[in-house]
Order: sequence, then C-alpha cells, then structure tokens
Amino acid sequence: PSQGYYTRRGGVGESGDFITSPEISQVFGELIGIWYISEWMAMGKPNTFQLVELGPGRGTLTEDILRVFKQLTSVLSKCDVSVHLVEVSPKLSEIQAVMLTGGKVQPNPEDESAYMKGISKTGIPIFWYRDIQDVPPGYSFYLAHEFFDALPIHKFQQTEKGWREVLVDIDPEVPDQLRFVLSPSRTLATQNFIQPEETRDHVEVCPEAGVIVQRLASRIEKDGGAALVADYGHDGTKTDTFRGFRNHKLHDVLSAPGTADLTADVDFSYLRKMTQGKTATLGPIKQREFLKNMGIDLRLQVLLQNSSDTATREQLLHSYDMLMNPEKMGDCFNFFALLPHHRLVHPDKKEKPESKSPLPPVAGFNELLLK
Repeated sequence: PSQGYYTRRGGVGESGDFITSPEISQVFGELIGIWYISEWMAMGKPNTFQLVELGPGRGTLTEDILRVFKQLTSVLSKCDVSVHLVEVSPKLSEIQAVMLTGGKVQPNPEDESAYMKGISKTGIPIFWYRDIQDVPPGYSFYLAHEFFDALPIHKFQQTEKGWREVLVDIDPEVPDQLRFVLSPSRTLATQNFIQPEETRDHVEVCPEAGVIVQRLASRIEKDGGAALVADYGHDGTKTDTFRGFRNHKLHDVLSAPGTADLTADVDFSYLRKMTQGKTATLGPIKQREFLKNMGIDLRLQVLLQNSSDTATREQLLHSYDMLMNPEKMGDCFNFFALLPHHRLVHPDKKEKPESKSPLPPVAGFNELLLK
C-alpha cells in the first residue's frame, strides 16, 4: 500500500516507464469521445451522461474527450454531462486535477462518496472516487484504457500432479532475491479460478478484473450506457504474459519491487465470461481496425491540411504510425465493449419483423461507411 508503484509515482509519459496512446496523439482520445457521443445518440440521447473513467492516468484521455464534447456542445446542449474518475493514487489524482481543472479542486467531506471535486476547464463538473461502487448510479459511459492490465493476477501451471499455483518466495541461496515456486498442493485459488474446459498449460487469472466487469455489467443492465475497454490482451489464447517495464525497457518482475510497472495481458474471454450474460459484448478487435472504423484516416488528413510546419506534420505521421502499425501498437492493443442487449438485438415485439427500424451500427466495431 505505501511502496506500490502507482502509490509512489506511476510513471506514465516520455519521462516515465511506459507511454500510452493518449500521450502519443490527441486523435486517440478524440475518436473515443466521438464513440461515446455516437452511442449516446444511438440510444436516443438520454438527458444525463456520466463519463466514468477507471484509472485515468494523467488525465490526458479525459481531456481529449472533453475537448470533443466542447466542440459538439450544440449536440449535447440539452444533456447534463458530468465526469467521474476512479483513482486510488493520490499522486495521479493531483496530476489529473491540474490537467483537467487547472488545479481548482476542493476536497469533499468524509461522509460523501467522492473524495474530491472540481470543474473542468470546459465547465463540466468532475468528481474523484476510490472505488467504482462509490460512483453514483445513473446512465453512464465507462472507460477503461490500460486499466485492467495493471490489476494483480494469479498464475497457474499444469503439472503431472494437476494444476499448481505459481507463488513468489525468497530465494534461499540469495537472501535479498525473490524467486517463483510452484505451490506444493492445490491452493484455494487453483480450485476456484481454473475453468473446467481450460486447455492451456499456463494460465493467468485476474479475479479483480472479473469483479469489476460484473459491476460494470450490472450497472449497464440496470441504468443503461456502455463500457469501452482498450488494453493489450488476447481472447483466451496466451499463457505467460506477466512482465515489468522500467524506463521504457523490459524489467525483471521480481527485482526491486515497487520501482517498475507490472503488467499482464488482459484475457478478454474471461471478461466476457464474467459479464454473466447481463450485457452484450463486442470485440476484442485490434486497435488499428477500431481506429480505422472510427475515421482516424479522415481526422489525420484534416490535421495535416491544417498544420503549416513540417515538424508538426512529421509528429502527426509518427504518432499515427505508432497507433496503427501492426508492429507497434496497432495489433497488440484491443478494443472491447459492453452494451445493453437491446442495443444489438430488438426486444421481441408482437409486430411484424419488417416494421422494426434497423438498429444503428456500433461505431468502431463496424466498418466506417461514408454517406
């Protein structure tokens, strides 16, 4: 709790240990902002709109989304928009407050669910919480960008004696070193987290991600809205993905704990299972496909036309390449969405099927058709 990586620092950005898509290009956040507005319109423009971000990093992504909301004020004018950030790190919430409100925030009384509140530079109320359960119920759009990969995992290994949990131990030969060991027998986690149909010989399970997805699914089922998850991951195919990053380089996860970013690929098949059918799911699809479907190529053209100097143009093309190149972020990052069932399938009505108007396609997950 006191020496953990995010509690101590949380090194996002050029000078930190890793860099995220919003730090590379403003276009990334703008397109996500468009996704939320597009879904809000497809769902009949409800009169309140809570944007809830889990683990908002430095607040860059929220800032880019709020800029889109500001540009589309005419569309959102009759809607009551608010931002709700779920952040446990005191350090990061300070950085977010400066970025989003210019530092104009006030702590909330102890008995209130939000621990801090303020007004964004564009005039939208922002609240900070330590847990998703503290966020008030209501029609909400959830965002989890590079959030699930930072949650702790259990690791399991299939052996001749059955499943064993991979544990961390002190190396008896080098006292200040840690090492991985296999549990001598089945652990409680082994009994609870391995699916009977599992075919892999090494599995990583993140129970906390399962709990959070269940909460998101329950909220969306009850109050409406949608959740967008963007992270690196797989659909139940990968095995050992646990790794550390320090100064943008791979770092041994067991050395100098608390000084490196620890991460594991998100298992989207597990997230899908954990929705327990309360919501529909879309994806995972590759980041480059999602951004292409969201119109990143058009946005890039506009920005290139509007930029007068070569340096800006080069930066735009470089950041586009980082986001879209399959060798860089294009293929390893995925987008995954939770939506109410009625968003994808018409509720059974007694009318003739042909009289139903077709449901609008979900942006990003369908090919972009330009009329």
